[in-house]
Amino acid sequence: MQFLAGDIGGTNGHVALMRSADDGSGALEMLAYGVYPCASFASLDDLLRHFIGTEVRARVSHCVLACAGQVKDDEVLNDNLAWPVRLPALRGTLDLAEVAVLNDFEALAYAIEGPLAATGRHLCGPPARAAGPALLVGPGTGLGAAILMPGPNGGVALTTEAGQMDFAPHSLREREVVSWLAPRGGYVPVEHIVSGPGLLTVYEALCALDGDVASLTTPKAVTAAAATMSDSHAVEAVALFCAALGSFTGNLAMTCMPTGGVFLAGGFLSSIFDLLKASAFETRFLHGRSVRELLEPLSVWVTEHGSHGVYGAARWYVNRHRRARAANAHEVCA
Repeated sequence: MQFLAGDIGGTNGHVALMRSADDGSGALEMLAYGVYPCASFASLDDLLRHFIGTEVRARVSHCVLACAGQVKDDEVLNDNLAWPVRLPALRGTLDLAEVAVLNDFEALAYAIEGPLAATGRHLCGPPARAAGPALLVGPGTGLGAAILMPGPNGGVALTTEAGQMDFAPHSLREREVVSWLAPRGGYVPVEHIVSGPGLLTVYEALCALDGDVASLTTPKAVTAAAATMSDSHAVEAVALFCAALGSFTGNLAMTCMPTGGVFLAGGFLSSIFDLLKASAFETRFLHGRSVRELLEPLSVWVTEHGSHGVYGAARWYVNRHRRARAANAHEVCA
């Protein structure tokens, strides 16, 4: 079976033509692959049509999409996507027999037991993973998280919207940033600080709090200035970001005790790996008191996002079809 598999984030869309083996093994082969800036297309339909026209050049009738957000009533709910994603429109305009959708970090979780884990860079904790659940966290355009519970056929991934949880400031400086973001109080989600846009927001907040004018205008410029130590507010912004990421990841780890490893995903984190390594991430991840002894045995890795979301989505899709065929066969036999 050939099908489209896509990993659609707030910034880029990763799309592939996949083929699954006919022998029931679930083996996957990538026949074509492309990465496209979402802002370059008027809709998801246009992005997929461009990929089909330039890379596939043949009719494709089945598609699986890993999208930032959650599906409700045939629509993906997420403020970080470049455009609305409505499944009936996709099926109609692209003449697809089926469009299956799952959360983008849910898809990444299904890729943990493949090359995603093998290509990771060790950040802290033991250098080897143990058996058990695995936690995936990724700041990018937004902040995603998922949990992989071990089991047959790659286990079961549990999707979350953890990035929408309330941000809990740890230091006085973080409280000042939150007060700048919400001067009248109210809800401040974690992803407004722990994400690419959040890093820029923190930088702007620190400049404003110190009475300075922000001169950097992109998250990439902030990380570059922090790496060269050419802007003191950029250095502080990255340090605050890394520390806040540590607290957030540690909080999630306490909910599922991921003895199978903690994976921080995305090119954004890979680009600041040295800064992350030297930051207060580990201290804040471990928290303190008795819980420290529970979190110290957890292995933490930084891994590239790349095509792993596409592979994870394809693996989930093929396994779903295998289960459906097995159920149909059981009904026929019964």
